[in-house]
Amino acid sequence: MAGLALVSTFCPDRVGLVSGITGHLFDQGINLRDVTFAVMGSGAEFSAVCELPADASVEDLHASLAATPELAGAQIKVTPFDFDPNPGPLGLITHRVEVSGGDQPGLIARLSEVFGQFGANIVRLDAQTLPDREGGRYSIRFAVSIPAERAAACLATVANTAESLGLASTAEAV
Repeated sequence: MAGLALVSTFCPDRVGLVSGITGHLFDQGINLRDVTFAVMGSGAEFSAVCELPADASVEDLHASLAATPELAGAQIKVTPFDFDPNPGPLGLITHRVEVSGGDQPGLIARLSEVFGQFGANIVRLDAQTLPDREGGRYSIRFAVSIPAERAAACLATVANTAESLGLASTAEAV
């Protein structure tokens, strides 16, 4: 297998950012494995596990990304990826859960503790403030791996916790 690298960038959000980064990586002969992208405030974060061609180095990749116009002024980090790029059983998403309502301190901590109590692994997490007529709504989306024998109890506890906090929740098996 080719060498693996973790590419992480953070810069102002702009149209064409994902296309510019992924097009550049493709032009370098790099195959993408797991990829995440998120707008965070007025910034944007892109991270990817990349399979490098045999003749490529993390230093060369960093230099070429720094010269990419879409990444002007970006924070760029390219490091060797020393983990297995294939997810184990805890990395396989079994359920998607969304909790939303008014923002409260500690929401993510409280909900993530519930998943931990049932041996569930959070595979992906996305949380953001969304505008609405009342001035704002907080939405948290979890993609989780829940052991089958604990799924019903875990999801019921998440729903009960959300309800006790005045929040709405939905869950679906994947």
